[in-house]
Amino acid sequence: MLKLILCACVLLAAATICWSIEVQTELGTIRGVSQTSRLGAEFYAFRGIRYAEPPVDKLRFKNPEPVKAWTPKIFDASEDGPMCPQPWDNTTVVSEDCLRLNVYTKQLHTSSLLPVIVFLHPGGFYAFSGQSKFLAGAEHLMDRNCVLVSLNYRLGSLGFLATGTKDAPGNAGLKDQVLALRWIQQHIQHFGGDPKSVTLLGYSAGSLSIGLHMLSPMSRGLFHRGICMSASPYGQWTYESEQLTLAQRQARLLKCPETPVKEMVRCMRRKNMQSYVSTYTGMFEFGWDPVLNWMPVIEPDFGQERFLLEHPYKTAQSGNFYKVPLIAGITEFEFLSGAFFALRNDSIREQMNANWQHMAPIMLLYERNSTHSREASAVLRQKYLDNKRLEFPDSWQALGRVYSDALIGVEFHRFLRLMAAHTPIYTYYFRYKGRYSFFMHPDTNQTVGAVHHDELLYLFHVKLLTPLFKPSDPEHLLIERMTRMWVQFASNGNPHNSTDEYLRELSWPLHTASKPSYLQIDENLTSKSGHINAERYQIWDELFPLPTF
Repeated sequence: MLKLILCACVLLAAATICWSIEVQTELGTIRGVSQTSRLGAEFYAFRGIRYAEPPVDKLRFKNPEPVKAWTPKIFDASEDGPMCPQPWDNTTVVSEDCLRLNVYTKQLHTSSLLPVIVFLHPGGFYAFSGQSKFLAGAEHLMDRNCVLVSLNYRLGSLGFLATGTKDAPGNAGLKDQVLALRWIQQHIQHFGGDPKSVTLLGYSAGSLSIGLHMLSPMSRGLFHRGICMSASPYGQWTYESEQLTLAQRQARLLKCPETPVKEMVRCMRRKNMQSYVSTYTGMFEFGWDPVLNWMPVIEPDFGQERFLLEHPYKTAQSGNFYKVPLIAGITEFEFLSGAFFALRNDSIREQMNANWQHMAPIMLLYERNSTHSREASAVLRQKYLDNKRLEFPDSWQALGRVYSDALIGVEFHRFLRLMAAHTPIYTYYFRYKGRYSFFMHPDTNQTVGAVHHDELLYLFHVKLLTPLFKPSDPEHLLIERMTRMWVQFASNGNPHNSTDEYLRELSWPLHTASKPSYLQIDENLTSKSGHINAERYQIWDELFPLPTF
């Protein structure tokens, strides 16, 4: 049952008229508002919907619990809910009551259900959100025929504390994602979405999450396709059953006892949210490194529902995982920005020069303090940096390549290697240099090329960085192409559509082990044969062979 209500809205200090709309669900009534897409189509936004009980008090560090019905009250979903605790300015609400999702739809009748795209946001498992005012404005995708869902999940110590005990078994943030997917299965049809056609769209940590959802028994059957942008679970790092050392670092910062574990966690449950936010920077070893600080863990069995039962490589190599059609890709320059800011920091640059063997494993995410680690550091310095002293800006491009490969490229390369034998996979290489970017050179305020996150500027309205692009803007063509390819894939597992004027000439072959290929995305869409950055990734394959089980 739908109910339209005329309401007054204020936009840019000018009074206008919009529609408020109510949707009936098993949980109760949800009230959203009408909005306008990039090209002027009307759609409905239901934002800040609670999908889980607030994970506070005894629920902190635990598996999330489904939200309780709010009937007969009306849930106001007219604005974004809070983002999960993380350092941010005080203009954005931050709260542990952050397990919220946003639903955007062009239709609310259920006679012809639309494919659902679920956005899992990036941020290294410690930052960002699925809010419309941050990364995930829906105006671009709402020009296509789909239902879009974006969501928040717990971050940092509140989302990934893993003590190896039942007090905090780990993976809480990933289990939040699972619970949101279960909510979608139960309720998305009320918003015109098809629960039998759900595509996960993840970037960076969100993309790594998709790879893990394919392995987790908790996620099986909750989605049907995956779009994995710039990350996977198959890097050169190791997976453990706990991160107790990291938990104890958090305990010290909170002035909690480090032993016994039960007392440590009990104390950490009593600390207020702000104490976690204010100690964020102290959780890293220098700067914001290691980028993957809080990690998914292989959960011991304490009677809880477990997200990850065994080493991801073991599951992938066995072939006993949930197989879905995939798109996977990377950008040309990925973490060039990370290299820029590391080199420009005099202290970090001098530490890298003085003690590369100590710094490299932390930055580049591999084992530390072993003979093999020291040998690997020496090889990487020789292959990428020519054994030269690091200088700013002279060493920027070279350090950017090793940063990008270590943090993104290697795991992307291995994802293709492990998945291509089991499921259809389309691969892309994003090289579009636009007017806007997640990295603008601070001295020139100009873009340098396609870096980490930049594809999101064309799939979403990223309000912090760009205006809402008009048809006359140079970005228009790429927005039309990318949103159409992604939604076409979400509809049937294939990005091609010979009847679409923007995709009529598209030739995007599947990537296979015997015939590797990819789509280069820049001003054009060009099919290419072979592997991306093959020689560089070969260095890592030799240093860190795939583990076998």
